[in-house]
Amino acid sequence: MEKMAERLAEAKGEKKEFSGSEILLLSLLKEGVECVFGYPGGAVLPIYDSLYSGSLRHVLARHEQGAIHAADGYARATGRAGVVIATSGPGATNLVTGIANAQMDSIPLVCITGNVAQSLIGTDAFQEADIMGITMPITKHSYFVSDVNDIPRVVKEAFHIATTGRPGPVLIDIPKDVSNAKAPFHYPETVSIRGYQPHCDPHPIQVQRLHQAVREAKKPVILAGGGVVTAGAEEELIAFAEQARIPVTTTLMGLGGFSGEHPLWLGMPGMHGTYAANHALLECDLLIGIGARFDDRVTMGRLDKFATGAKIVHIDIDPAEIGKNVDTFIPIVGDVRKVLQAANRGVPCSQSEEWLQQTAEWKKRYPLKFQDSEESVKPQWVIRHLYETTHGKAIVTTDVGQHQMWVAQYFQFAKPRSFISSGGLGAMGFGFPSALGAQLARPDETVICVTGDGGFQMTNQELAVAALMNIPVKTVIINNRCLGMVRQWQEVFYQERYSEVDLTASPDYVKLAEAYGVKGFRAKTKEEVVQVWKEAMSHPGPVVLDIWVTPEENVYPMVAPGSGLDEMIMGDEKQ
Repeated sequence: MEKMAERLAEAKGEKKEFSGSEILLLSLLKEGVECVFGYPGGAVLPIYDSLYSGSLRHVLARHEQGAIHAADGYARATGRAGVVIATSGPGATNLVTGIANAQMDSIPLVCITGNVAQSLIGTDAFQEADIMGITMPITKHSYFVSDVNDIPRVVKEAFHIATTGRPGPVLIDIPKDVSNAKAPFHYPETVSIRGYQPHCDPHPIQVQRLHQAVREAKKPVILAGGGVVTAGAEEELIAFAEQARIPVTTTLMGLGGFSGEHPLWLGMPGMHGTYAANHALLECDLLIGIGARFDDRVTMGRLDKFATGAKIVHIDIDPAEIGKNVDTFIPIVGDVRKVLQAANRGVPCSQSEEWLQQTAEWKKRYPLKFQDSEESVKPQWVIRHLYETTHGKAIVTTDVGQHQMWVAQYFQFAKPRSFISSGGLGAMGFGFPSALGAQLARPDETVICVTGDGGFQMTNQELAVAALMNIPVKTVIINNRCLGMVRQWQEVFYQERYSEVDLTASPDYVKLAEAYGVKGFRAKTKEEVVQVWKEAMSHPGPVVLDIWVTPEENVYPMVAPGSGLDEMIMGDEKQ
């Protein structure tokens, strides 16, 4: 860091020229970047040669997908932009899943890729790929840098675009000759991008209309999404719900944006949502969507059975989302935090006392439940044990599948940025590397990765990173020896025709962990789970726990695709 600080001082004095790669790193330092994730290769060798100075903390992943998921976890845990570097061709294309994942969940990333020299572009040169063309539909914006003098402006704009408005991934593609070219370093102090002016402040008339709707409502409900977490609006949301006396349901991405321990919380809605949350959406007369997309996992695509008697208020920073999936009675475009701050000034109390009694009765009468067992380990019991032993004070990342839904159901997230998961894209392999990024971002927090035996195998090579850097993530594998969610669907919808879901030929995860130098434990009974989890929490470094659960366990409640929220499969016959 000292070497680069000296170079930065020289740059301020305009005493010399710098290479494009040095200018890139100086620009990252100006943006306050502390950690980058990446994997070197031919087209980014100049950048990595500049990194040799030790100016930035670099985390060498074992696969580019691991690098970008780690950068994603870093971003979700902090709210700052995650940074990833990859070489041209296969290095860049290995980022595609992570870029799409960040785009779907509105996560700020700056993805820096190298490219072949400009003289070779279009010649099918070695490791050449049109990464801008490939990723255009899944980035918020993309840059191809053809002039070394443009690097500071491009970096400044990239971070501004990635982190403002509706956040998202921005790609910067830098040819090798541009990285090697020389230029003075002048970093812009401000950003002005014609055509990109996010609208953050709500229109006061729309806020007044919201107040009137709340005043008249007898059965209001709030649907809070990931936008609440992104905007840091959790306190404003609690104040609004308490003043207006409105129950709250939070989407998968919104978990932690409203405390799961609050009496007004109804749980998660949708395909695997609670009875109380889904029936509140069915019977409400006012639905206030806050930073939520009204996607098909919430509405099930059956708008004829979704909040049919309700006036819908939609608050979102992205005007393109409003009216996209549901008809909106009161649209409010703006930053969620600023909208709620405006709304909290003079928000009336709704006429909801009978409604609150009804929703409370639903919560009491139809709680989440499962049939526990003393002979085997139920995955729901495992998640509840993690919650109880940590008192909910942990950052939990998940992969995708049944375990993801069990975490959402049985771990009551009380704080924002404590639940990190791939929501929109549902990318298997996300859980473990994102946990590494989250732990590096917040080293004083307990970070738990809950993953499946399927998803863990997609990125478990990142155990090398955990071991080398002694990143103390506690990885809990919910091992049901199959692709659990796919198996569940095949059981319920495909007459138990189990096609290609058997994972019994998986590795011994304890030996795999130990091969990387990571502590590994296995548990097949409740007593063993209690013991190994206690040992894992007392161990100062990374740990992998291979917990064998009943393979036939399903996630309930469930709403079948194409069904309405009034057609919940409660799973009582399975309990």
